[in-house]
Parts: sequence; structure tokens; C-alpha cells
Amino acid sequence: MPSDLKIVDKLTITFLVDNCIEWMTKLPPGFTHELPQHLQQPGHGVFDEEKGVRVLDFDTFCCGRYGFSALIETSLNDEERSHLTLFDTGPDSLSLVRNVRAMQTPIERIERVITSHWHSDHTGGLLSFLDLRRSMSERNSHETQTQCIVDVHPDRPLARGIAPGPTYNKVICSLPPDPTFESIEKAGGVVEKHSEGHAVAGGTIWVSGEIPRVTEYEAGLLGGMRWVQRDGNITGEWANEQHIMDERYAAIDVAGKGLVIFSACSHAGIVNVVKDAARQFRRPIYMIVGGLHLAGPEFGARVPMTVDFLSNKLRPAPTYILPMHCSGFSAKVALEAAFGEGCVPAGVGLKVEVIGDREHDKHLFAPTF
Repeated sequence: MPSDLKIVDKLTITFLVDNCIEWMTKLPPGFTHELPQHLQQPGHGVFDEEKGVRVLDFDTFCCGRYGFSALIETSLNDEERSHLTLFDTGPDSLSLVRNVRAMQTPIERIERVITSHWHSDHTGGLLSFLDLRRSMSERNSHETQTQCIVDVHPDRPLARGIAPGPTYNKVICSLPPDPTFESIEKAGGVVEKHSEGHAVAGGTIWVSGEIPRVTEYEAGLLGGMRWVQRDGNITGEWANEQHIMDERYAAIDVAGKGLVIFSACSHAGIVNVVKDAARQFRRPIYMIVGGLHLAGPEFGARVPMTVDFLSNKLRPAPTYILPMHCSGFSAKVALEAAFGEGCVPAGVGLKVEVIGDREHDKHLFAPTF
């Protein structure tokens, strides 16, 4: 139940995979670019004695990829140890493992991987991450090791394909296959299958169940296709699957701020996601993070309606929106026009710290729309 979700005192987010790299744009308080983080790392680059400065090592900076992954650290004041959770794993076997090394991420401490949905730009790095975590754990065998739970929706497709417009009926390619449950276990993960909403990370993160589709203009992914088998698995065919019903979002409730929502691809529609979180928790939406899936001609008409809901109809409006991954340029421009500096140009390597305020929490009120 949503009542199982605890209010946290501190949330730290590190983006480990995203399409974009953002080094220089002005950021709000609590947001940190990748570069200053490297300057604080031990062993990054070499020190030039003659010039008296550190020489950056660009080979150990993060790389961008079409996908998404975020490290979520949640903390309670009355607990000694924070919880580290990975939300999605990017598209391939290279980008996430490179970037966790670049950010010197303590991956042996990551307790759980949450996969938002079965699309390979969100699950493609899972096995390589688990392999790296296991090898690092074996190297540090003197320390107490924790298992890594992999939190997935049970409805894993055999394959998913893309059928472009205007007809959306001819599949032009298949996405790479998602990891199987067996391969996840073989790589050292402990599979947990969840179709219902549930609290994880010591009760500090809520993983949603099925997202209700209640907004008329959020019609899913028209060209979404799924390979289904017939006749006792002898034959198969592509079938339309525009709604991607296995998609889930994650939510963290920060004291004095409200909900931080992670919606990695928003196939359900970000308005549907926000409405569901607001109705379940009766807490204001402080920050929206991830892919809004508003890129391309299929979704162009949704952009003004989505921006209008988030900036005008939802009250209070979110303080910050971080449109990433599949959000699209037009959506980012429109959100920046509506939210100003509240629309943050996030990217891989960027860190966000949200500090709670228990005293201010009593002044928060339920959102309306």
C-alpha cells in the first residue's frame, strides 16, 4: 500500500545513463555538473607539477547513450546507512559499466535494480552491471556482501518491435531482446516479479503497479508491437501493443518538499503518471525526472496539453522538471518557456541533492488538478 512509503530526509540522484551530456548550463542549488565531481575524486587525472593544476582525463568521463539509468540514494535521519537503488540500466553492455566507473559508484552497495519496463534501452545494461558488481564483490571478498535484487514486471515479452507511422502496421525492426529471468539469476541477480505497487529500499521508494490510463490524449505508443506465439508456440506474429502495460514509475517522498517521480519513458503518459501519484499519496509533486516520450511527430500534439497540465492545471505545479531521454527538443523548449529555471537541462554524470525539511512538511497540502 502507498501508506508503506516513508518520508525521507535526503535524496541524492546520480544520472548514469542518458542521451545527453550537460557540462556548462547554469543549474539550480543542489544540482552539480559532472566536471566538479571528478575534481573531487581521488585519482582522477594527473597533477601537473609545473603548472600546479590537475589535468583532466577525458577517457574517464561519462558517455551518452540512447537510454536511461539513475542511481537513487535515500536517507532517513534515524538510520545509519542510506539505501542505494538503481533505476533502469541503459541500452547496452558498455555505457553503464563505463559510467559507474567514471563516477566511482559504490555498486557493491546497490541493493536493488528496478526496471521501469521491458524495453532494451532500459534493460540492456543489466547483465553487464550484475557481472561487474559480482566481480567487484569477489575482489572485496573480505567485506560482507549483499545480494542484488532485480525488481521486474512479470510480463516479459519475447520481443518488441517498431512500426512507424503513418500506418503503424509494418514492423521495420525488433529491439534487442531483454534479459531473461534465467540470465539475470545466472549473472548474480535475485529476481523479484511485481505487478502491484510496493515499497522498497527500507520503505523509502515506491514502485508503482499498473498506471491507470485516464487522460484521453495520452494514447500510448501507436507503433508499439509485440511478438506473440500461436499454435502451441509453433508459429508467431507481430501484434499491436500500444499501451506497454508493464511500465512502472518510482516515487520518493522528501520531507518538506513532496514527491520526486521517476518516469523513465512515460509510455503511459506523464500526465497519467502524475495523476496516479497525486491521487495515491495526496502529496505535492516536487520534481519530475526522466523521459516524457514527447519526441517526434506522433507526439507533437500532446506537448502543449502536457505542458498546460503540469504548469497550469496541477496545483501546486512541480518545482522542477528534468526532461531527459525520450522527451524531445520541442517538449524541452515548451517546458523551459513555462517553468523557466525550473526546467533543468539534466544529463549523464549530473548529481542532484534534495534535502528534506521536517518542520516545513506540516505546511504541504494535497495537489489538485
